[in-house]
Amino acid sequence: MYTYLKYNKYFFLTDTINDEIKNKIKKFSNFNIIYYDKKKTENKDINIDKYNQIYNFCKKKKIPIYITNNFKLLLKLKADGIFLTSKNIPTTYQKIKSKTLIGLAHNQIEYYFKEKQGCDIVMLSPLFFNKKYSTNEILGTTRFNLITKNWKTKVGALGGINASNINKVKILQKVDSIAFISWLKKK
Repeated sequence: MYTYLKYNKYFFLTDTINDEIKNKIKKFSNFNIIYYDKKKTENKDINIDKYNQIYNFCKKKKIPIYITNNFKLLLKLKADGIFLTSKNIPTTYQKIKSKTLIGLAHNQIEYYFKEKQGCDIVMLSPLFFNKKYSTNEILGTTRFNLITKNWKTKVGALGGINASNINKVKILQKVDSIAFISWLKKK
């Protein structure tokens, strides 16, 4: 286990799983997987075979699994919760008993939408540099702390988190969990 990590939950966003990733997962405790296909964030036509492969691994290892943006599939595919991207803003969702709602926000306005949707955890992104965002969109630790200062929900950090900058995450005051996409996929 990574002893320098102090967070209650770790979320890994992925659409695939292999032996290398499985070995890296063993180093974490309180690990969760979010089935997230970058190309199909609406999840209207997710790859059921890929999902089932990850689902079977998660159930065998007792790892919670979440589905992205689709309440109908949440129940059908027996996921533990749902991950609502920042594009999923429409309405308040009725809380489904024993299912966790995780929201993604990039700013204060999106946070308010996620709070109204009833999210248990709101991930704020992007914390560090990554290929998806330009340099001026990166929050950094100071802006991250200022934005989340008065948030009432649990806060998660997402975006560019990897082994080289994980210690900087300790500076974040309200962070309960961290999420990452590429950390476990890199060699």
